[in-house]
Amino acid sequence: MQQGKPIKLNGKPVKLPLICTPLVGRTKAQILAEVALIVGKQPDLLEWRVDFFEGIGNSSAVIDVAASIKQAAGGIPILFTRRSIKEGGQEIPLNEDAVVALYAEVCKSRTVDIVDFEMGNDPQHIRQVRAASKANDTQLILSFHHFQQTPPLESLNQKFLLAQELGADIAKVAVMPQSLDDVLTLLTATSQSSQKLDIPLVSMSMGGPGSLTRLFGWTFGSAMVFAIGGSSSAPGQVPIEDLNTVMGIVQKAIAGK
Repeated sequence: MQQGKPIKLNGKPVKLPLICTPLVGRTKAQILAEVALIVGKQPDLLEWRVDFFEGIGNSSAVIDVAASIKQAAGGIPILFTRRSIKEGGQEIPLNEDAVVALYAEVCKSRTVDIVDFEMGNDPQHIRQVRAASKANDTQLILSFHHFQQTPPLESLNQKFLLAQELGADIAKVAVMPQSLDDVLTLLTATSQSSQKLDIPLVSMSMGGPGSLTRLFGWTFGSAMVFAIGGSSSAPGQVPIEDLNTVMGIVQKAIAGK
């Protein structure tokens, strides 16, 4: 079985793959209700998609919610993500300078464990987020999303490599397949890059056919899989209960049990 590199949390490698569930509530009450629903399902990571939060324009409100999530999560690490509208996120009332400032404040608050920032952003902004995350012992995912198609194999490998060259702790690529061949392309890139890169990587195809990568992509070297705990944040995510069942079956089969 392809062995990917594990993501480190608190300086220590954690299991492969991490199961991450999204939080997409619009209000603090909705978000904390999601946390309460999800925690009992025992994900390895909670992703707060802050672009869904109606109070994103107020950094103090964002940090307050982040702190409340951390307290309610019972030790489950937190991934903080503003997904831009150009890569499938929600429209927000902040310009990119303000987004970077928000990331810096959140890192400084030490209420989250990992932040996700898109590698297609302005290079200076990437450097600023990298500096803020490193200064506050926060892991940085640099990500790329294509919601229309799957780029060619070499292009996908270049995206993984670019994340590493830009200083990411974790590289992430998510694409939309038009066929099962596209799914195979993504899995091939995952396998090749996971063996070449020095950092962990996360990959997925989206939509119906792409759900196969969420179920089995970890066997090709992806260190994290996103599953539905309460609500979905991207097409093709599967419920965490179903993912645990499939992963258990595959892990036993691979071990010859």
